[in-house]
Amino acid sequence: MTKPDANTKPAITQAMIDAYDEYTHLTLDRRRFMEQLSRLAGSGAAAAAIAPLLAANSAQAAIVAENDPRVKGEDISYPGSGGEMKGYLVKPADQTGKLGTVIVVHENRGLNPHIRDVARRVALEGFVVLAPDFLSPLGGTPDDEDKARDMFAKLDPTQTAADAVATVAFLKSNKDGNGKVGAVGFCWGGGTVNTLAVDAPDLSAAVAYYGMQPKAADVSKIKAALLLHYGGLDERINAGIDAFKKELDAAHVEYTVYVYEGANHAFNNDTSAARYDKKAADLAWGRTIAFFKEKLK
Repeated sequence: MTKPDANTKPAITQAMIDAYDEYTHLTLDRRRFMEQLSRLAGSGAAAAAIAPLLAANSAQAAIVAENDPRVKGEDISYPGSGGEMKGYLVKPADQTGKLGTVIVVHENRGLNPHIRDVARRVALEGFVVLAPDFLSPLGGTPDDEDKARDMFAKLDPTQTAADAVATVAFLKSNKDGNGKVGAVGFCWGGGTVNTLAVDAPDLSAAVAYYGMQPKAADVSKIKAALLLHYGGLDERINAGIDAFKKELDAAHVEYTVYVYEGANHAFNNDTSAARYDKKAADLAWGRTIAFFKEKLK
């Protein structure tokens, strides 16, 4: 009898990825998710092996290490809409002159090591970068990402939107910045960036990765140039693309939409083994940086 190879990764189907997306964004019911995953995988043991591959792995090595000498990063506090906001501010170590500034908005796991890494990646491209912690009103992002995800339901959307606008104002006055502010967000952060584009007329550029679209009635308020990235398999978010494009066209907003065929929601997150798509992520990243370099110079 042949023994199974302990090093062989279990097969992950699209149905499993869809179930995880439903769990993390809609139901937040882990027991029901694991029951569904067990049925799809064939056993509870198989589901237990697959679940970590669907989730993000906080132990995954950063692309730009925290102590990379090419960047200078620090945890800061700054004025939010009605209280103190926490965030991670990072810039190139060899900065000369004033640079464009970029807000990096986290997923529905808060300001975790992965988003800090993304902030450093942007800084290496020649920007002053601030990754806010939008869970600041609730005490900040906890180490347990499941607890962090649960906290998002307790946020006041109106306050979150106002805190995002306050973040733009803070960066516009940053001594190392040139007064131009862009924003990029992922998943929950993508939706937050779309809302920020509605609420902040002085935002110069907005990049939303698989983000929920704003209300149709609000699209005409957008002044920023938009770059919108979507995963081709992300049916939940993609259902709103056509209506969004229609409103953007009617309002004469500058925008570009890219749909990466075969890619899932969260395709940019390299800490999620099952959903990360390197080809799509690299292409979208190159487009994002080129967009910021054009709009924030």
